[in-house]
Amino acid sequence: MNPTRRDFLRAAGIAGAGLGLGLGTPGIALASSNGSRRRRTDGDSGPGLQQAPTPKRLLILGGTGFIGPHMVRYAVERGHEVTIFTRGRAQADLPDVEHLIGDRDGDLGALEGRNWDVVLDNNTQNYRWAQLSTELLRDAAEQYIFVSSISAYISPGLAYEHKDRVLYEHLIDEDSERFTPPDGWQDGDDAHYGLMKALSEDIAHEAFPGRATIVRPGLIVGPGDRTDRFTYWPLRIFEGGEVLAPGNPEHANQIIDQRDITEWIVRLAENGVAGDFNATGPASRMSMAEMLYGIRAATSTPVEFTWVPEDFLEAQGVRPFGQLPAWAPGADLMYVDIDRALAAGLTFRPLAVTSRDTVDWDGTRPEDERLNRRAGISRAREREVLDAWRAAGA
Repeated sequence: MNPTRRDFLRAAGIAGAGLGLGLGTPGIALASSNGSRRRRTDGDSGPGLQQAPTPKRLLILGGTGFIGPHMVRYAVERGHEVTIFTRGRAQADLPDVEHLIGDRDGDLGALEGRNWDVVLDNNTQNYRWAQLSTELLRDAAEQYIFVSSISAYISPGLAYEHKDRVLYEHLIDEDSERFTPPDGWQDGDDAHYGLMKALSEDIAHEAFPGRATIVRPGLIVGPGDRTDRFTYWPLRIFEGGEVLAPGNPEHANQIIDQRDITEWIVRLAENGVAGDFNATGPASRMSMAEMLYGIRAATSTPVEFTWVPEDFLEAQGVRPFGQLPAWAPGADLMYVDIDRALAAGLTFRPLAVTSRDTVDWDGTRPEDERLNRRAGISRAREREVLDAWRAAGA
């Protein structure tokens, strides 16, 4: 393990932080940890938009944010009866759905006295929200699907380099250690992101024993993502020219298109699949180089990558994830086992499709968002770093 890299990641706020969010029970199938890998090679939306075998009544807590709209539309297209519950502040074009107004932080009156087949909890930003909703809905639904995060895991391991390859000390799976409250912590105290997600998972399992589904995404990307945590790369690569590529090209990288994960979550609801699942992608290990070259495959614009070592980038004050998005050099949160999700039907559209669609969507964003991006290095600063690298004798 390289202590310098660990310090680098921690200083950038990546290590241990958010990458960003029962037997015999009728209608619920327990997940198996076995199963062969499955990978999508076409560009359609999952295993087709034909109606589900048995349409269900779905309550989606959220529905107008990043991952919500596509989830709602996909569920409606497959014949489900969809209700969304939001504060009514964000707008989305969601026809053929019932829209209930309230607040996860205490105003759940619109949900009282109602019943659904499955609750899909997309937007828990506080474990207290999970407490309130599960307490109210534990007898009002058969299944509760909670969208958590791989940041619920304690991340003790980092990759290290050996000659021309990268080895991994730790591979995170569903049995890996999660965050637990520190000594002296009491219910009602604040919790950091990873702990908040872990606590919410436990709350869901307790309220819906054998009927809870925990989905732990990694970095969710694609059209609609206003964090720019991935968007930077398709935009920069489609622009062409010399592109600053960070660190060791062999370091692992994992991302998932928001449409792939939301469609899969709907299918988990259709099939009543319970259990805990890591949900990132692609189906097989992807390196940082494979991600960048995969994006380049979606454009005919000439592109040249210049790989700059992370120690030089650190000396230049270039931060992972913030200035160079989707780059977490050596973090084991970018090397997460997803076999269980693959066995449960998770599929992926090609990276080129995600890249093109992301660029197309970005062109529809308000001008102020495009001028004030939340992540990514400026072209001028990128040029400065590349020039400094050459001046150093690269």
